[in-house]
Amino acid sequence: MSDLVSEPELSPPATLAAAEPAARKRPKPGERRVQILQALAAMLEQPGADRITTSALAARLEVSEAALYRHFASKAQMFEGLIEFIEQSIFTLVNQLAEREPDPRARTRKLVLMTLQFGEKNPGMTRVMVGDALVFENERLQERMNQFFDKLESSLKQSLRDAAAAAGAATPTVDAQVRASVIVAFVVGRLQRFARSGFRRLPSEHLEASLATILA
Repeated sequence: MSDLVSEPELSPPATLAAAEPAARKRPKPGERRVQILQALAAMLEQPGADRITTSALAARLEVSEAALYRHFASKAQMFEGLIEFIEQSIFTLVNQLAEREPDPRARTRKLVLMTLQFGEKNPGMTRVMVGDALVFENERLQERMNQFFDKLESSLKQSLRDAAAAAGAATPTVDAQVRASVIVAFVVGRLQRFARSGFRRLPSEHLEASLATILA
C-alpha cells in the first residue's frame, strides 16, 4: 500500500501511491480494496475537489459502483480505510521514536517533523486529517480524526513531561499539557494551510525556525 522513502534511524513517512485505472485482469485478493483507497486518496489530492461520489470513484477505476460495495459496505468505510492508514503510519513512527530516541526534546521535534512530512507526502490524506474531506460525510469519521489528534497530543505530553522533569521544572505535568496543546495546534494549522492553499504552502516551510520557536 505504501512506498517508503528515506530518513536515518526511523522508517520515513508512508505514502499511499496514486492508483492507475483498473487492469483488465482480475485483481488478486485484497488488491481491489487497496486500489479503491488509492483512487480515493488521489481524487482528494485535486485542489478544490468537491465532495467525492461513489459514481465518480467507480468511473476513475473503470468499475461499477456495485464492485466498490463488494469491498466496502459504504463510502464511510472507505474513508475509515484512509484514516486507518493515517493512524498506522503515524503511530508506527511514534512507537519507533519511543524505542529509539532517548532524548525527549529530540523525540518531540522528530514527532512533529514526521507528522508534517506525512501530510506533505500525502496531500489527499491531509484533507482527511484536517476534516476538509469529511464535511459532508458521517460524523463518526471526524470524531475518529479528533481522537487521532488527542492521541498525538498524549504522545507529545509524555515526551514534554520527560523533558520538563529533566530540566528541573516545578510543574512538569502542567507545563507538558500546555506545550503539547500549542504544538498540536501548530501541526493542525500547518496542515490546514497546506490543504487550503491548494497544496502550495508546504508544511515544511521555514520549519526548523518554527520548531526552534515553539520548542524553545
